[in-house]
Amino acid sequence: MAGRPTLVFPGQGAQTVGMGKDVYDLHAAVRRTYDEANAVLGYDIAALSFEGPAETLSRTDITQPALLTNSIALLRELRERGLEFDAALGHSLGEYSALVATGALPFADALRLVARRGAAMLSAAEEASGGMTAVLGIDDATVEALCAEIGGVWPANYNAPGQVVVSGSREALVTLAERAPRSGARKVVPLAVSGAFHSPLVASAVEAMRGPLGEADWAAPEQPFFSVCSVAFESSGFADLLARQIVSPVRFAQSIRYLFGKGYDSFLEIGPGSVLSGLIRRIEPGAVTARVADAATLAVAVEGGLQ
Repeated sequence: MAGRPTLVFPGQGAQTVGMGKDVYDLHAAVRRTYDEANAVLGYDIAALSFEGPAETLSRTDITQPALLTNSIALLRELRERGLEFDAALGHSLGEYSALVATGALPFADALRLVARRGAAMLSAAEEASGGMTAVLGIDDATVEALCAEIGGVWPANYNAPGQVVVSGSREALVTLAERAPRSGARKVVPLAVSGAFHSPLVASAVEAMRGPLGEADWAAPEQPFFSVCSVAFESSGFADLLARQIVSPVRFAQSIRYLFGKGYDSFLEIGPGSVLSGLIRRIEPGAVTARVADAATLAVAVEGGLQ
């Protein structure tokens, strides 16, 4: 793609069995990354990613290191091909990938952290039953007002105009599904997740993560890191930021608007899927987007020129 892009890394929900297999077979940098991940984690994340079973890969304590490994493997191959970038951000779990990309966190530390994060979030979800629901077709303020009116439910992901994901108790989400259409919602879609992530209902995961986050080998970023939690460029305090992130909404739409307004108008999504590229085009139709998710899209990106 033309110009130096801002890197965007996907979070949980993007995984599928087989992700990364074609680039693993073709590129040594990708294989080295998976070998490193296997050694750090103590199990074969490559085999789980490529072969499943799906029910194991979909467990959040496995999904999170699998997605991180996939994104960093693709990034390393791109860097070997000459990729340069202006900044990096990520959606939820993708913030860890962005911190690795910018040099603020070693890959090995990130793997250990996201494995712990996945286990802590799974435990928190089991302690406080809840879920997540996408509300489509109404603006952010209307969703926020509904949540305040109902109680026990909170905006969790501001994904794009007219698309807000809400987390909360099962009972509150049922009430939300009944009331949202009266406020103009076009559709209310329950998500297949195990808990009310990015909400106070998973607060126990914050305390579980404070120790491991504080022990990580943090450094000042070599390239700018932008947080979708604080909606700001951050250069320190990452342990506290990532602890807060667990119970804070993902302000992806607000982040893209801010960056685009500051002249960051080219975005490269690195990792499985293409959801974030589509969201960016909805948030800022003038933005240039590209993605690298597999061997085919990697070849297209390289042929188009990486700077």
